[in-house]
Amino acid sequence: MPAEPQSAAKRLAVPSSVPMVSVLGPGDEFLRVMESRLGADIHVRGNEVTLTGPPAAVAVGQTVLGELIAVVRTGQGLTAADVERVVDMAAAGQVGAASVLTASILSNRGKTVRPKTLNQKRYVDAIDSHTIVFGIGPAGTGKTYLAVAKAVQALQAKRVNRIIMTRPAIEAGERLGFLPGALSEKIDPYLRPLYDALHDMVDPESVPRLMTAGTIEVAPLAYMRGRSLNEAFIILDEAQNTSMEQMKMFLTRLGFGSTMVVTGDITQTDLPTGMKSGLREVQGILDRLDDVSFCHMTNRDVVRHRLVGQITAAYDRYEAALAQGARR
Repeated sequence: MPAEPQSAAKRLAVPSSVPMVSVLGPGDEFLRVMESRLGADIHVRGNEVTLTGPPAAVAVGQTVLGELIAVVRTGQGLTAADVERVVDMAAAGQVGAASVLTASILSNRGKTVRPKTLNQKRYVDAIDSHTIVFGIGPAGTGKTYLAVAKAVQALQAKRVNRIIMTRPAIEAGERLGFLPGALSEKIDPYLRPLYDALHDMVDPESVPRLMTAGTIEVAPLAYMRGRSLNEAFIILDEAQNTSMEQMKMFLTRLGFGSTMVVTGDITQTDLPTGMKSGLREVQGILDRLDDVSFCHMTNRDVVRHRLVGQITAAYDRYEAALAQGARR
């Protein structure tokens, strides 16, 4: 069997209707990102691009250029971070990066909210097609942010009459009784991430009016007990900190015409020792129900600072090594 060649070359022509600066970036910024992450040489002459390097890298580079051209043709601009994500998706054998980066959820004050990875796109699509969706993954993967965006989109389209966002008031080992101030002052720090996401999606001056009218509600999980939530988009955030009983209580609040999204990171549970996490156990209970979807994200889907993904991956390796040592 002949050995695979150690180097390959591929010449591609960028259509004349596509500005080269949009594909290569200002000052060839995107070109340098591609060369660095692909491990291949890229030479440009006019509208022709030549890729040289290991055959696998050249093949991935060909896919990347095709996806970048597809994005530019939609009229959407690219950033260096977008190019990195396209390379990562292509290297992982994931097709359709252009459709991911151009999928708009909503726009507000000149800012458009879009999924940025294939798993985020699958998560958003699952929200469109299922009544209950679980978004499970590490910090920074957009679980809550995208859920809030879909909630605002549903409200604007009049598919629901209100948005309800909730989370358990347990975090980092603290309990409400030990915090200073009145009940509302104790609760606010736990709900602040939901308020932050909401203010990115809705004009800040309209949020108090919508909350006063009951169109938007942000409340601790305990406030959900005994209610039936009809025609609402309901988000349960930080669900890894729910007990089995709390998770069941929340899910059974579902009313007619409503959508539920449950988000959390099962690796960061703050429950008392010995208490089972409702999020960790729920998939084994509900995974056979047709209108329930479980979407899992990984450190590859982190869209915060690049170090967040690397930190998450490092902790995953550390915990895997601990688990392996415990089995010996």
